[in-house]
Amino acid sequence: MSHRPSRRVVRAAGPPQSRPLPAPPRDGSGASRLPRKAIVFVGPMAAGKTSIGKRVAKELGVPFIDTDSQIVQRHGAITEIFAQRGEAEFRRIEADVVAREIAEPGARIVSLGGGALTTAQTREILRDYPVILLMTTERAVMKTVNLAKRPLLRDDPGAWSRILEQRRPQYEAAAKVTFRTDKNSKEGITRMIIDWIYQQSGKY
Repeated sequence: MSHRPSRRVVRAAGPPQSRPLPAPPRDGSGASRLPRKAIVFVGPMAAGKTSIGKRVAKELGVPFIDTDSQIVQRHGAITEIFAQRGEAEFRRIEADVVAREIAEPGARIVSLGGGALTTAQTREILRDYPVILLMTTERAVMKTVNLAKRPLLRDDPGAWSRILEQRRPQYEAAAKVTFRTDKNSKEGITRMIIDWIYQQSGKY
């Protein structure tokens, strides 16, 4: 039986003090401080998984993978998959893509779609990975989201909160740590996530 590290929740009060992002040492030892497997971002729609994930990947010098983008590249538009093949088939495709991407060796950032954890296969796979949960509020989302790209939120503003409450137990069960994107700047969140990742040295 694999040992599952304890989960920690980060709730910073107010904006973090400004300081440079942590960077790998110049002697090249920084790579040895990274997990030897995928670092997985989960969370509700528009919580910042892609934007924060890209920042973290860039600072660490590792690949960034968005599983929704991978699905679109390989299978076509997600809305069309839902409409023509149904949600069950989409979730099957999604689970296969997630499993393939996180199985790739070496450190990388993998961002999952908001509903990925509704699939038992994905929840089971993630038990042995460093999983970061990004959380926010509906109010914060509605202030920044592009509604033209989020028709669900445009047509049914209350849907975000309802869906979150359905999925919250799955997010919290999978996460090793939680960061609030509605209470910190992107720079601050990026810094805190990188700090946490370095603290996982030797655990994954």
